[in-house]
Amino acid sequence: MTAAQRPGPSVAVAASGGRDSTALLHATAHEARRLGVAVVALHVHHGLMPGADAWLERVRRQAKRLGARFAFERLQGAPAPGDSVEAWARRHRYEALARLARAEGCDLVLLAQHRRDQAETFLIQALRGGGAAGLAAMPRAVQRDGLTWARPWLGCPREAIDAYLRRHRLRHAEDPSNVDRRFARARLRSLWPALTAAFPDAETTLARAAQRAAADAALVAEVAAADLSALGAQGRALPVAAWGALSPARRMAVLRLWLASVLPMPVPETLVRRLCDELPGRHRARWPAGEGDLVLARGRLAPEKAAARRRPA
Repeated sequence: MTAAQRPGPSVAVAASGGRDSTALLHATAHEARRLGVAVVALHVHHGLMPGADAWLERVRRQAKRLGARFAFERLQGAPAPGDSVEAWARRHRYEALARLARAEGCDLVLLAQHRRDQAETFLIQALRGGGAAGLAAMPRAVQRDGLTWARPWLGCPREAIDAYLRRHRLRHAEDPSNVDRRFARARLRSLWPALTAAFPDAETTLARAAQRAAADAALVAEVAAADLSALGAQGRALPVAAWGALSPARRMAVLRLWLASVLPMPVPETLVRRLCDELPGRHRARWPAGEGDLVLARGRLAPEKAAARRRPA
């Protein structure tokens, strides 16, 4: 049966078989049954752990017991040498979840992150030098890839999830990466007992700080979008003189937004700062950016693909 042929609404749950997603899948299935909504457990097999096959079968059995549909995808390939395993897995996991959700006819995907996850993400971003957008950590709900991604337990303490698992006698897998110190989050978690011993409210206050950062990031994005529109940008070109008339903070925000719209890659902060320093007063110049260049000519900054780069005579 295709997604179009399945009757009634459906909601998807990203299910790894671990502690948090096991509880969320169980809670969603019970509430959805009362509401007449179908549930689909979506599982991504990363191929990075020896027990990945067992995790897949665990989620398949969980879904069957709960009367939920089950869909999975095995990721192909592996991180390139020097790449972050965490970043590679996260990026490809969300891409796979989006494909699975669309195939199952779901436009809502539930994710199981909770308040401590949010606090940890805030700290990791701060330690990496993240700005407001990074410190905003994870949104409670966001529209992306034509889907709504929601984290209904983002304000929920982990202790409440543990209590739920005990009350319903739910068995779950333990992810060995949670204690693997090669990963930043695992290293941070090893410090968590000491942090909360010194600051008992750390989880709550860090999660609240992420909320404030999210509000700040939204305001910056709104002002930057208005500024970029007012600059009179034509196509993919940025008018440098008009951009240079903005205040330094607004120049930087507009530049980040414009770069994100023209570059097929995450915008390096080093590139933003270099352009802010070097663009004023220049008339002709070029800067490497990913697989191409950013070229300043006739008062406009525009991207140029690698194939179009000037060859030396």
